Amino acid sequence: MIEVDRAQFEQYVADALDSLPPELAAKMDNVAVRVEDHAEGRSLLGLYEGIPLTRRWGYAGALPDRITIYQAPICAMSDTEEEVAEQVRRTVVHEVGHHFGIDDRRLRELGW
Repeated sequence: MIEVDRAQFEQYVADALDSLPPELAAKMDNVAVRVEDHAEGRSLLGLYEGIPLTRRWGYAGALPDRITIYQAPICAMSDTEEEVAEQVRRTVVHEVGHHFGIDDRRLRELGW
């Protein structure tokens, strides 16, 4: 386990978002990304909440989708800051995949 201060962790999240291919990042619309310590009563690294783009027809004025990245469990499974940064990247890509309508089974098949 390693401790990383919140500002550095948030920078890892920003770096992960910046690493998305530009054509993919340009299609991320109406999404708020945030960092929380942990999910109450759940063991999660990240969580996507919203209406995936593949099902968004007719949802004019929908509230922003939310992607939450949970710092405590990611740090708990990491021994170095490099491992934290890599797990953050993997988690961000996984949750962004949900925004694009990709389910957990397919994300696992793709290695995310």
